[in-house]
Amino acid sequence: MPKKEINQISTVVHSDSFECTITVDVAVFGFQEGGLKVLLVKRAIEPFKDYWMLPGGIMKADQSVEEAKNDVLFHLTGLDNIHAEQVRVYSKIDRHPVKRVVTVTFYALIKPENHPVIAKNYISDVKWYAIDEVPQLGFDHNLIIEDALIKLRDNLRDHLILGELLPKKFTLKELQDLYESIIGESLDRRNFRKKMLQLDLIIPTGEKKVGVKGGPELFQMK
Repeated sequence: MPKKEINQISTVVHSDSFECTITVDVAVFGFQEGGLKVLLVKRAIEPFKDYWMLPGGIMKADQSVEEAKNDVLFHLTGLDNIHAEQVRVYSKIDRHPVKRVVTVTFYALIKPENHPVIAKNYISDVKWYAIDEVPQLGFDHNLIIEDALIKLRDNLRDHLILGELLPKKFTLKELQDLYESIIGESLDRRNFRKKMLQLDLIIPTGEKKVGVKGGPELFQMK
């Protein structure tokens, strides 16, 4: 392991019998080219050198997990100041091949075009992958993505939490296209409209979308 990374391992929980490093991993989702994608980074050091995985890293001694999440994203991908929701904690004993690691995970929803990314530090590449094209990842990151998607879908169904994935003003078709891409199902247009209006989470703006046939009505989040 490179000296630089060794020096970053500063948050270790000690007891009489073991040491435990605390890390954070973030599933950053974006809506691009009509489909949901996740941001992956290629690791340039062992373990799992040249594997794709979620951006993640070690929580420093003077950080909260939220601060560590922001620090990791910025120093690996250049992403800065994005909102993220906590997913869960992973503490399986053998989830890391070298040491005991407990990981707090998050998911974020952003517009890729608004957040240029660049591979930094021990990352050799960074790329948006379609959800159904995610390769075998390092560590247990395939499981983390699955769990983050479940959390995202639950929040979508119950609270219509969409982060930056939609413009401030949107049509019901745009909302349905995004909704379907996240849950992985096709929905009846009339039933979808009825459900969205019953949730009382969106309101009409009184405006029409310019340049689209039929001039569909524009909505916004309540």
